[in-house]
Amino acid sequence: MSTKKEPKELAKQFYTVMYRMRRFEEEVFEFYKRGLMPGLAHLYLGEEAVAAGACVALREDDYIGSTHRGHGHLVARGADLDRMMAEILGKKTGYSKGKGGSMHIMAMDKGILGANGIVGGEIPIATGAAYSAKLRGTEQVTLAFFGDSASNEGTFHESINMAAAWNLPIVYIIENNLFGISVDIRRVTKEHDLYKRAEGYGIPGEAVDGNDVYAVYEAVSRAVERARKGEGPTLIECKTYRWQGHHVGDPGEYRAPEELAAWKAREPLVVLQEKGLLSDGEIEEIRASVEKEIAQACKFAEESDYPDVSE
Repeated sequence: MSTKKEPKELAKQFYTVMYRMRRFEEEVFEFYKRGLMPGLAHLYLGEEAVAAGACVALREDDYIGSTHRGHGHLVARGADLDRMMAEILGKKTGYSKGKGGSMHIMAMDKGILGANGIVGGEIPIATGAAYSAKLRGTEQVTLAFFGDSASNEGTFHESINMAAAWNLPIVYIIENNLFGISVDIRRVTKEHDLYKRAEGYGIPGEAVDGNDVYAVYEAVSRAVERARKGEGPTLIECKTYRWQGHHVGDPGEYRAPEELAAWKAREPLVVLQEKGLLSDGEIEEIRASVEKEIAQACKFAEESDYPDVSE
């Protein structure tokens, strides 16, 4: 675990992971615009601090339940960028051999139980993994990522009730980016602070600034420690904002331009830079290194073969 890292070392790790997410997704968007990517992708741009802060709080053998907007979770967990990009392009060298695409990348070697195209579909899967860990006595913890709209699904309520009743080692993380496709969550819920739903299940609930990687890291670290000690689940709401529409083909015009501009002004990389832990030179060094990684991933994906037609 990284809890013992020095502030400078942790800041470098956070910046590297978030910038890696940012550049990976920007290139995914470019592949889509060039017509090289089958289907659609749901981009994580603007939400990088959530996955980066949460995943650093885990052990190598812990689990993650991901979503249709799941690229960031895989990158933060250290998944292979070459295999990720190849999967998004439908190539046989991808994580799911080109058959899953953007929404169904599985990286079992990193504890990623699979991205999921069904809203809220990953929540019971992650809860099941936590139940398995408790039965096996492994002290493994599961993170279940999902969006604000998924918190209105039955799978959320059924899963969190079971986890609370049985003290399962799981942390539920709401990535509240305010919109489910085009629906403003504030229009369809009476209580806008979604973390307060934890009270009804007798478990801790907490809201954090989802654009501040340190705030996310600290909250998730506390919840993971609690889960690992057998004290049960926690619900954490990370308040953030997605820059793009619901997917790469959605212009997102249902959102107020001034709201988007306000969130972009304090986006995760800027919030981290403002803490003053990294020099301009250190940031440039990180960016140059990441650019090489992304270029390699794009090259690998483009040059890889498609699965044989017989498959």
